[in-house]
Amino acid sequence: MYEVEVKVRADHDAVRERLDAVEAEQVNRVAQTDTYYDAPHRDFAETDEALRLRRESRYEGGDLADEETVVTYKGPLVDESSKTRREYETGVEDGETMDAICEAVGFEPAATVEKERERFALDGYTVSLDSVSGLGEFVEVEVEVESGVDDAREGAFAVLHDLGLDPDDQIRTSYLGMLLGAPEE
Repeated sequence: MYEVEVKVRADHDAVRERLDAVEAEQVNRVAQTDTYYDAPHRDFAETDEALRLRRESRYEGGDLADEETVVTYKGPLVDESSKTRREYETGVEDGETMDAICEAVGFEPAATVEKERERFALDGYTVSLDSVSGLGEFVEVEVEVESGVDDAREGAFAVLHDLGLDPDDQIRTSYLGMLLGAPEE
């Protein structure tokens, strides 16, 4: 599976107006805490890979509820025009135990990214309005595909255009990379 993603900095109020105008469907609002791990056998920063444990809580009536935890492996970027990469993800029943397993086999926590995320569905894509602690406001447009990466990327660019955003402003650096001081690509 490939995750085709395009991310830009953007003011959320203006994007919410455009989402309303194009009749995007609000999916949910969540809080996410992502713990990234360093591998004992290779440098993920050098290989452009990531191992992440994500704890996500949905908002219900303004309160956080029902935490879900997933573990994700992200491979290196596969093209020069977006943040497309191979991705494997699965649910984890107990996040604390998964964290302990990672550490027991030599994967050390490297950094944590915290964000509030509002998700919308539009034309088969997920549009996320992300408020990332220490970084600010971003919009991500993404879709998962088994093939047809180029078409999916062009579709993501079209969604950005529909929202009044310019794909040429995209940032290929991850939130983790930005927090660790990597330059925005």
